Amino acid sequence: MRNVTLLTLQNRLLSRARFRHMQVMVAVVELGSLRRAADSLGMSQPAVSKVLADLESLLELTLFERHARGVHATRECLELLVLARLTVNGVATAAAALAAKDKGGEGTVRVAGTTAALNGLLACTARGFAEKFPRVQLQVSQAHVDDVLLAAARGEADVVLCRRLANPPEGWLFRPLLSDDFAVFCSPEHPLARRRKVSLTDMMRERWLPGHAAAASRRHLDQLAEEAGQSLKLCEVMTVVSDLNWSVLRKSRLLMLAPRSVFRPHLEAGELAVVRFERKLPFDPLGVLVPERASPPAALRLVGYLHEVHAPSDSQVE
Repeated sequence: MRNVTLLTLQNRLLSRARFRHMQVMVAVVELGSLRRAADSLGMSQPAVSKVLADLESLLELTLFERHARGVHATRECLELLVLARLTVNGVATAAAALAAKDKGGEGTVRVAGTTAALNGLLACTARGFAEKFPRVQLQVSQAHVDDVLLAAARGEADVVLCRRLANPPEGWLFRPLLSDDFAVFCSPEHPLARRRKVSLTDMMRERWLPGHAAAASRRHLDQLAEEAGQSLKLCEVMTVVSDLNWSVLRKSRLLMLAPRSVFRPHLEAGELAVVRFERKLPFDPLGVLVPERASPPAALRLVGYLHEVHAPSDSQVE
């Protein structure tokens, strides 16, 4: 592979790269096979191979290593993949927005949010918003808070739903909407679910489903265990996927400490219960990040609706 400067690569991408190059590269990386990528794009396998060869020739880079079981992306390919996905997703978003407008729609709102914020703020309001504004299209993506903030900084989101931040991204303002706290969750059949008040000692006798080691809820649980002077009895399952945690909790005799908002839909559906711990465990509120610049009308409708729904009973936050 020849050494290619950053400026040279940039000029080649701007002047000669095509959308089809990016589309094919993303499909091959995600599917791991030229044949599966060709099927997904409605192309022949030789056509996919030719597009990749053209891109590799253009950039003078090896993007894929071929082997008997498919293809493997090189380091250079993975670095270029960020741009390729932005390009493909951007075109898809623009096409959806134009299609919605052509059908008499009032615009598209790109919503990025954390699990807690989407479950706490949007899961219970999306249906009502759709009924009130049937011609506004919501495009919702869920990610870790760092990726959500990155989407805001890159201009890939019109509205960001997250927890209160010490330092919001430049050019964005945070508006609190929903107070939150930590709660101890369990199956509705768990013996502690039927108790009117549960002490820290009682809880620490039970086995726990741990959150991720870096999560605020896990740090809080470790502090409670230290306060009780007991070692945590932990289940070996550890994940940040809320639906997997819910599935494990409802079918086992385990406890889990998490923000109440994370499991709000499951609580309202009676699929989980909250242990009535003898004290409150406050946490930072959830809210909406909005750009300081003028937002699209469709985004303003969503933000206004979230304020309307949550403000009367839930927004008593600092």
